[in-house]
This record gives sequence, C-alpha cells and structure tokens, in this order.
Amino acid sequence: MAHAYDDAYRRSLDDPEGFWAEAAAAIDWDRRWDRVLDASRPPFYRWFKGGMLNTCYNALDRHVAGGRATQPALIYDSPVTGTVRRYSYGELTDLTARFAGALAAQGVGKGDRVLIYMPMIPEAVIAMLATVRIGAIHSVVFGGFAAKELATRIDDAGPKVIVSASCGIEGNRTIHYKPLLDGAIGFATHKPARCIIVQRPVAPCVLDPSRDIDWQAAIETATPARCLPVEADHPSYILYTSGTTGQPKGVIRDTAGHMVALKWSMANVYGMAPGEVYWSASDVGWVVGHSYIVYAPLLHGCTTILFEGKPVGTPDAGVYWRIIADHGVRALFTAPTAFRAIKRDDPHGKLIGQYDLSRFRTLFLAGERSDTDTVQWAERMLGVPVIDHYWQTETGWPMVANAVGLGQLPIKYGSPTKPMPGYDISVVDADCRPLPAGEIGAIVVKLPLPPSGLLSLWNADQRYIDAYLSEFPGYYKTADAGYMDEEGYVFVMARTDDIINVAGHRLSTGAMEEVLSTHPDVAECAVVGVADQLKGQVPLGFLVLKAGVDRAHAEIAAEVVAMVRERIGPVAAFRAATVVARLPKTRSGKILRGTMAKIADGEAYTMPAAIDDAAVLPEIETALKGIGYARVN
Repeated sequence: MAHAYDDAYRRSLDDPEGFWAEAAAAIDWDRRWDRVLDASRPPFYRWFKGGMLNTCYNALDRHVAGGRATQPALIYDSPVTGTVRRYSYGELTDLTARFAGALAAQGVGKGDRVLIYMPMIPEAVIAMLATVRIGAIHSVVFGGFAAKELATRIDDAGPKVIVSASCGIEGNRTIHYKPLLDGAIGFATHKPARCIIVQRPVAPCVLDPSRDIDWQAAIETATPARCLPVEADHPSYILYTSGTTGQPKGVIRDTAGHMVALKWSMANVYGMAPGEVYWSASDVGWVVGHSYIVYAPLLHGCTTILFEGKPVGTPDAGVYWRIIADHGVRALFTAPTAFRAIKRDDPHGKLIGQYDLSRFRTLFLAGERSDTDTVQWAERMLGVPVIDHYWQTETGWPMVANAVGLGQLPIKYGSPTKPMPGYDISVVDADCRPLPAGEIGAIVVKLPLPPSGLLSLWNADQRYIDAYLSEFPGYYKTADAGYMDEEGYVFVMARTDDIINVAGHRLSTGAMEEVLSTHPDVAECAVVGVADQLKGQVPLGFLVLKAGVDRAHAEIAAEVVAMVRERIGPVAAFRAATVVARLPKTRSGKILRGTMAKIADGEAYTMPAAIDDAAVLPEIETALKGIGYARVN
C-alpha cells in the first residue's frame, strides 16, 4: 500500500508544476501566475512567474478578514524581563500597518532595503512584516553582532532605514545595541538615512536627533499603510549566512515560492492546523526564525511563540516545559544543542514532571546533527515523537524530514528520514557520479530547487554560481557529506570539510560523535580532525560532562577512546579526547569545529563574528595543552 509521503514525493518529481500549483492554491493572489516554473534562464529559475501578491496580507490581513481577528497571532514570552504579552491577529495587523506607514514616511518604498538589528521582542516581528507590507526588502542581522561585521552587512545591503533597539538581553547580560550600531555606521561606507530605535526600559539609550527616531513616536504619528502587491519573484528578504570573515553571502528569498513552500510545510511536515500554537525556539536573526517564528505559522493561521531566553539559566532547565504548559504548545522546533544543555543540567528530567505537557504533540530538531543519545533521551522524557530534519539558510524550509502531516514514517536514528517533495537528492563523488547506498559522498540536489530555494546572492550572481552550482554541474551543492541507505533514508554525517582523511580512509567525524554521545557521563561532544605527520589527519574528541559527574577526566577519556575503537574500529585512529567545560558555538548553536581544529593545529584563526562567547576559546587552548598538544601557542 502506497504511503501518502511516497505519493506526494513522486508527484513532486514527476509533475512539479502540477504539484506546486496545487500547493499555491492555499495562498491568496492579487494576480494568478502565467507560468508555474520559468526555466528560460537557468540556473536562475523562477517560480510562479507573472503572479502578484503580498506576504504581509497572507500572514495577517487575510486572517482578520477570514474571522481570526481575535485569535492570538503572537505570544511574546520573556523570562529575562518577566514579561508575557499576547497580540491578536487584529492587533498585530494594526501595529504592522502603522509601522509600515512609519517606514513609508521615511521614504521607504518598493525594493528599498530595511536592515533590522533587533533582540527577540515583538517589534522585530512587526518590523519584518511591515517591510514586506510595502514591498521593501528586509535584512535581519542577529542582534548584538559586532560593529565591524554589522558594517559589512550595511554596506552590502545598502539600507535606507535601520531598525534597532537600545539593548538586548542574553541570559543575565545586557547587550547595549546602540553603541554597536553607531560604531557600525561609522565603519560603513553606506550611511542610512534614518534609524528607528525601540527604547527598552531596562537600558534606554541616547538618540542622535539628526538621524535617530524613537519607535513609539514614529508609530503614533504614522498613517497606516496598505499592502502593496509585488511580483512573485520580487525579493522578500536578504539573509546573510553565518560566515566568519570576508564578504558576507546575502541569500535572496523570493515572495511567492517562499510563501507556498512554508504554508505547505506547516500542515504536511509539522502536522499543524490553523489555530494551534507552534513554537520555534530560535532567533529572528537566523533562517529558522524567519521561516518558523514569523512567516510559516502566521501564513498558516497558527499562534506563534516569540521567546526571549535560553533553554537553561532563564531561570532553569525547565523553562521550555513551562512555556509549553502555559501556552498550550502543540509542536516545538529547536536545535539539538538546546536539548543537550537541558539534559546536562537535568539528566533525569525531574523538572519535566512539574508541568502539564498533555497538549504537547511533537518535538522537531534541526540546525545540526541530532545525535541518537539526545533523541532517545527526549523520547523517554517527553513521550512524544522526536523528529530530526535537515535544511539550510539557502533552502528556507526542510530538504529532508519525516513529514508528520503525511503520516510519520519509521524513524531511523541518525537520519532526518527522506527528501521532501521537490528535492531530488543524490550522493555523489568528486566527479558527480552517483555513489551506491551506504557510501559517503557529497549531498547534492538536482536543479531547479523547489519553491523557496534561494534566487541568488545579493548583487553577486556569479558568486552564487561559483559557491553553489559550479562544482557539480546541474546540481545545488549543499556542502554537506553523508549517504543514503537502500530505503532512501538520508544520513547527513558532517560538513564536507569535516570528513577527515586518516591514512587514506575517509571517515566521518559525525559517526565518531555518535559513539561519544552514548557514554553515560557525556552531555555533549565534538570531534575534529587534526594534522598528523604519519596519517595526514587523526580525530580528536572534546567532551562536556553531565552535571554532577565527579570522575577522573582521564578515565572518561580513555573509555570513549575504547568505545570508538570497538564500534568504528582501529582504522579511525581515535586516540585522544579531552574534557572541556563547554564547546565554542555560534549564537545559533552550531559548534565551531573548524576553529577548534585550528587551535589544535597551532594555526592562526580569526575570532568568529557569530561566536556566542569568545571566552571559551582560551579554555579550549588550556584543555589541549593539558593533553600534550604542544602545537597550541
């Protein structure tokens, strides 16, 4: 008997135009498209060519018109300020229309850029929706980014207006945004005409009267703006990928394909119904925040949670369960690193029992590899399906997933399951030849990408081709390595750069991390390849222990070395591991494995712009010296 997923996937490849035209019927159009797929100028494919529509109208106004004016659209929950605030669809529409009018009053119109440098506050969501309401293009930069990194994005995007706030709150730290913003504008060649600033009571800032406007004053004097229909391929936003140095890559998302894919995914991937409460515990500065805090839930008529806090420490490892219980969350989407932090602080899940999670239905994990130990821990503690899925900034929605709305497929630990409709995925060698099942190679997607795939890079078409399309002609390069099994399940093992060559054997650091994570004392781990004169590269493990573990670190390290030798074999040449207090990560939770490898090899490295806490890197150096890595400076 055919599974609903199999039918949907087959139709999406056999008749992509018919499949996506059917999905597009769920979106309101001012003008229907002329062609579902315009393939006249490869590799610059365009979906729904000739159509006219507006993202903000589909996310807000149509729900008000359809009877959802009083339904909560957005719940702001901020344990760091002790604030919970609810906005109905009617209220959010009114505020958005007013701020859109405030932008228009500053000369912002169709095609102009608005850079948003904001903490996780409702005004950030309103600014995004208001920008697309008037046909402008937003570029959200993670709040608290360093001034020089922010300056590169200002110069690349060329915003007419910057929207920011006086400060952000990271755990128990207050980050003063205004000095960072002023510094960035000073560094930048491009100067915005105006900055609109939200004054937060915890730390107000001094405004520059020649350039800065208070948010509240701007809204109070604004005339509400109507939605402006734009072309289907009109850019809705620019989002810069989290590179560490050099010219940032500004991924461009279209308007129509973006909405069609996200709306389809809410019902079919996440199993959500309009009116239900959905929570993506991410940040609006990252693609997950764009897609699954702001746009997808609102396009689908759900209630979305905006969370200003951390999985632990605000105030404890039970904050996720408190939010699920308080707001009736049906599905949570977060990064595996969040659950590893919760597991580290509350390994037996004692805090879970303090909350009523009876309405909670599904946990989704993405953003990095979901190790089996963490997935199984969450399954045991929560008693709900734990769904790993895989996607990228460039795609905007899942490439590989277990589509709950189509009927959940059997879970295979270590795999995000199967390709989603529209994604024709292969695993190939360096010459773009398909590899047999089970063999590790480069993960690629046949062109054209389905709706919501990046249009190009902002002002850099050739760089787009060079970065994503040149190495494997006819395919999009994910830069991830992995394999597919005989049943078509995809296993994403590592970034291509994280496949190490040990004496001629290509080995996955992800497979070794999978072994390390099963040690009963290990809360989190990472494996990197370091230089070796004899073998070329050898793996090196980093271990973060669970709370309360009081054993000799050398003993634990010896045990994980033995585990890798037993489960992967001597060929892995895994002989060294060290215990660290924490791993260096970006603010989105990705482990900075490349930086750790450079430290181990004694190479110079640049402080990553997106690092969560720079103080962790000296701790890594100290730990490596402790196990005899004399190359560390």
